[in-house]
Amino acid sequence: MTQSVPAGRVRPEDWLMVRPEGLYCAPADLHVDPTRPVARAVVTHGHADHARAGHGQVLATAETLAIMASRYGAGFAGRTQALALGETLSLGDVRLRLAPAGHILGSAQAVLEHGGSRVVVSGDYKRRRDPTCPAFEPVPCDVFVTEATFGLPVFRHPDDAHEVARLLEQHRRNPDRTIVVGVYALGKCQRLLRLLREAGYDRPVHLHGALEGLTRLYGELGVEVGPVEPATMAARERLAGAIVLAPPSAIADRWARRLADPIVAMASGWMGVRQRARQRGVELPLVISDHADWDELLATLRDVGAPRVWVTHGREEALVHAARGMGIDARALALVGFEEEGS
Repeated sequence: MTQSVPAGRVRPEDWLMVRPEGLYCAPADLHVDPTRPVARAVVTHGHADHARAGHGQVLATAETLAIMASRYGAGFAGRTQALALGETLSLGDVRLRLAPAGHILGSAQAVLEHGGSRVVVSGDYKRRRDPTCPAFEPVPCDVFVTEATFGLPVFRHPDDAHEVARLLEQHRRNPDRTIVVGVYALGKCQRLLRLLREAGYDRPVHLHGALEGLTRLYGELGVEVGPVEPATMAARERLAGAIVLAPPSAIADRWARRLADPIVAMASGWMGVRQRARQRGVELPLVISDHADWDELLATLRDVGAPRVWVTHGREEALVHAARGMGIDARALALVGFEEEGS
């Protein structure tokens, strides 16, 4: 199906296109989350599959710039410019602003306006409350560019509080065992810490060394996560009855074996897939995702009201089919280079 464009408007596909580097806005000479070094990039958030080093200029929220500097070093780009959420920047005939994406701290949607049309590039997003970042803001637009990480009807995530309650129940029933939870270093770790605090858990949580730097940065950026202690050098007996957070790669290797009779858990949207949990040796799968599930993806399409939807990484075909069933002109962009970090 093809949507007509009112007189005087420039078709979005004439100024926003897919290049090998990623999505490119020609009149602003601007790429969105490019996967290769470019002259100018707007970066929606700090996960490594969206935020790469080596660009000439990076536009992003101050939090995303701080995360990139922490991960890549202060000279990760030729120059940077911080944009506050809601602030508008003119790049030639293009107006750019950032709107909250609700994915992780600093995450934003790129709102581009040119030739009488508005395109919103969502980056990664979720719709449920996250105590570490502002909630997703639906922005009415002509074209909505959406991810589809969990774009299948089978993905319907439970309530976060329910999953945290399951974790704490295991902790209560096994006072002499260590519960080690696999979490992504950026976003999931800090979010789970805050969810534990909101559920009333006030004891120190032990962190694998790979999680300490970004958790400290979150604190510097105003996100308090409560008492944490290093797990890497702690004695085995000290970790008996403790909750330990570690990268997913660590829960399956010899590092986890030094813990006190560990219960292996993992917090990810993919833990709703039993086969994935079994393959990772996960005893306690916790379905806590930083991405929208199927119902939330469809609700977002309704909320933004865009007559056209472009679907990027993830399960494009199912979401395109569902969007067309809603009367939306939808197609897959087939961008490459995006992975599962932060799921």
